[in-house]
Amino acid sequence: MKNRVGLFGAICASLCALGSVPTVHAQSYPTRAVRVIVPFAPGGGTDFIARVVTQKLSESWRQPVIVDNRPGGTTIVGAEIVARAPPDGYTLLVTPIPFSIVPSLAKLSYDPLKDFEHIALFNTAPLIFIVNPNVPAKSVRDLVALAKVKPGALNFGSAGIGTLPHIEGELLKARAQIDMNHVPYRGGGLALTGLLGGQIQVLFTTVTQMLPNVREGRVRGLAIAGAARSKLAPDLPTMAESGLDQFVVTSITVIVAPPGTPIDIRRRLNQAVVAALASAEVQRALSTSGGEARPSSPEDTASWLAGEQQRWARIIEATKVSVD
Repeated sequence: MKNRVGLFGAICASLCALGSVPTVHAQSYPTRAVRVIVPFAPGGGTDFIARVVTQKLSESWRQPVIVDNRPGGTTIVGAEIVARAPPDGYTLLVTPIPFSIVPSLAKLSYDPLKDFEHIALFNTAPLIFIVNPNVPAKSVRDLVALAKVKPGALNFGSAGIGTLPHIEGELLKARAQIDMNHVPYRGGGLALTGLLGGQIQVLFTTVTQMLPNVREGRVRGLAIAGAARSKLAPDLPTMAESGLDQFVVTSITVIVAPPGTPIDIRRRLNQAVVAALASAEVQRALSTSGGEARPSSPEDTASWLAGEQQRWARIIEATKVSVD
């Protein structure tokens, strides 16, 4: 009888130990370097916010947090790496909203909603509509008029097919009934280089990388694609003020983990991200980039992504954007 009781006690102790493993892992996590995949080349808005937040995570955890840029396929290349990574919290994906847009454009090997564990939102930031200063347009109305007089003469760039700048350009074409050529790049920084060099004439991009160029006259700002004017560029009208009602496109950044990542680790990650977003350094960086923090729980992040996927599917259907 004593042997049975002892055996039963040992089994119970083992089961309890097994059940506590995720919590123990979460309490000690991370014990080594964490890799954060950014699915664009360095220099763009997503890369900027990823580096700002991961720096705070590294300081908090006292572990290296390494940003690994993996451009290609409009977030697809980077997302596939994370989808196949071990679910241990050491490989993460920081990505903008196109992560949930791409399924409306192409058949994927993963589902952004079902095949990832959602951790938190980072920030929101309106996009700015700019042109090369050699373009004879001082406003959105001027640009639309020019495009109608010279259909197909203007090139608009983007950070890649299916990115927000691409879809925003297609939305402008559809709403204003104009013809422009799309030139995709492998990141926002490269698209900016193309604009400065005159290979493209038109670009929607984040305020983050653009305001210094606007202020120094290297590019000309025409409008802000937000619901209201930017505090950083109060003289620039919104797209709605420029004659395009309900033309509001906001860049939002999200962090996700591989499928199967334990909830304890995800919540620890979420707490660290929320704390980083509340820090004075990150707040200043977001303020200077025209954005603002958007902390959220894992559950709220998943719900938000689902809603955005549905919304953008309707927009893509209306604008006829494709990856062809």
